[in-house]
Amino acid sequence: MTRWTPARRALLEGLADELLHNYGRGRTIVAVDGPTRSGKSTLADDLAEALRKKGHDVFRASIDDFLKPRALRYARGRDSAKGHYEDAYDYSVFRRVLVEPFGMNGSTGFVTRAWDEDRDRQIEPKWLSGPVDAMLVVDGVYLNRPELRGLWNASIWVDADPAVRAKRVLERDGIAPGSARAERYEGAQKLYERTKPREAATVLIDNTKPDKPRRVFADSC
Repeated sequence: MTRWTPARRALLEGLADELLHNYGRGRTIVAVDGPTRSGKSTLADDLAEALRKKGHDVFRASIDDFLKPRALRYARGRDSAKGHYEDAYDYSVFRRVLVEPFGMNGSTGFVTRAWDEDRDRQIEPKWLSGPVDAMLVVDGVYLNRPELRGLWNASIWVDADPAVRAKRVLERDGIAPGSARAERYEGAQKLYERTKPREAATVLIDNTKPDKPRRVFADSC
């Protein structure tokens, strides 16, 4: 069982209660979006656990498991910001094998992973099923891009101080601030920010201190 600090537990349980109150019936999808190394995937995992502890059926997925082949992802160059924003993910497959079938209230199977990044090849589909009342929590960058916004019942924007995120990128990915690879991700995020993704989110979380995450309201951003 995951051990959370009191502050993290309070935030997660509050989010879980809110989501179940608003979307506890039928098939619902929650997106967890935000910049690189803001803590999206961990928060999504923890939120799913908090929901399960309250007796709800929850499935997890990440947009990172719906990549395009490497040749297409890097067609504009390995350090292209536009390439990362425009070419990294296969949203067509994501919709076809996960989002659309999941929304059919248990009448068909769905797939939560489609692409193996390390082997650069398609994953053999593992078709899942679930009850009518179930929630899918999806994490990843760019989930509130304009063409995806209509897919979510709710979306959570997870952010952290830029200096903290840069430190995490260096420690976890070995990407130094100011390097061409860092500029790829930062430039892609700037392209994304032009679409005002925060304004599309229903919940804003400051995750600068993961042990003390706090909810941020629009008028205080």
